[in-house]
Amino acid sequence: MMNITGIPTRKPLRPEFSSGPCAKRPGWTINALNDALIGRSHRSKPGKAKLKLAIDATREVLNVPDDYRIGIVPASDTGAVEMALWSLLGARGVDMLAWESFGKGWVTDVVKQLKLDGVTERSADYGHLPDLTSVNFDNDVVFTWNGTTSGVRVPNGDWIADDRAGLTICDATSAAFATDLPWDKLDVTTFSWQKVLGGEGAHGVIILSPRAVERLENYVPPWPLPKIFRLTKGGKLIEGIFTGATINTPSMVAVEDYLDALNWAKSIGGLSALISRADANAAAIANWVGQSAWADFLPVVAETRSNTSVCLTINDLDLDGLSDADKVALPKKLAALLDAEGVAYDIGGYRDAPAGLRIWCGATVETADIEALLPWLNWAYGEVKNTYISQS
Repeated sequence: MMNITGIPTRKPLRPEFSSGPCAKRPGWTINALNDALIGRSHRSKPGKAKLKLAIDATREVLNVPDDYRIGIVPASDTGAVEMALWSLLGARGVDMLAWESFGKGWVTDVVKQLKLDGVTERSADYGHLPDLTSVNFDNDVVFTWNGTTSGVRVPNGDWIADDRAGLTICDATSAAFATDLPWDKLDVTTFSWQKVLGGEGAHGVIILSPRAVERLENYVPPWPLPKIFRLTKGGKLIEGIFTGATINTPSMVAVEDYLDALNWAKSIGGLSALISRADANAAAIANWVGQSAWADFLPVVAETRSNTSVCLTINDLDLDGLSDADKVALPKKLAALLDAEGVAYDIGGYRDAPAGLRIWCGATVETADIEALLPWLNWAYGEVKNTYISQS
């Protein structure tokens, strides 16, 4: 067992473990933004060139096939997912997969906002996946690759049918750049670059397969589409969106920050290096959990545990007598104590998830900082636990 009482002497050099916006890449300074196209139109020749450069670098780092379109769109990953749902769904039935808050949010949008018929919800509680073998690929299928608020991800893409009739729409915001996504299995993929690459927020990315483009050009939804969701004009894809002519005005400072992160990714070895860094961070926590007297993973099956949003629960038999309210309050107090010590910021579990901790382990986090954090988790838990025991 690990000592959970002694105060550690070494703190993480960077205590930023937030699940979004996430830690900046190692070595980042404000000087990384010196070349931002300030005071110029994003539709100017230099503006379009910057945006096209970001699209091309995204394709290079993520190994996106040449015949897939990549677009920068408004409103982060949420905007990209909503764009896909509103523009593509309704042509056939839909299987909605949900096992945490964001997936459940997409179910709500499809059922209560789009009011689609033929919707099958396949859901699971926090910590679990739904039965992937039951998915009907004659339908369109909407799912989250990595559940940010549960720490549960699909283990791979083998469960997705190669001969599917419907489209797969994948919210990959906590998986992109930390997973080798199987592009042949994905028709629409969305993410936001403030996650694994630690970029500034506000913008999303949408990636379309040829099958998705075919749907867009041959299907018109029966509802009106807001301007920021429109991907076609006159029955044809608006190609400019995928070459740098974004739908609305992007922040060129945020774009510059994304370019900086992409260049860093390329400099360390690309996607494989990014995945290795996230895996090493998650492995450090797994090794610690294996020795812990009080912490456990929220995901039940090891193969489904996220390598980015690592979610933990408190599993201590000494606390069985605590009220439900105290069990919820304890991890919050633990997170607040570490915040006050300048050791870890923003590691409380998501508000809708079971009470616990969430530690971001994406590629911009250094494994040495994860390793420095772990003794502090033990110390803080001991401090908070003792207050409850002394009061009982």
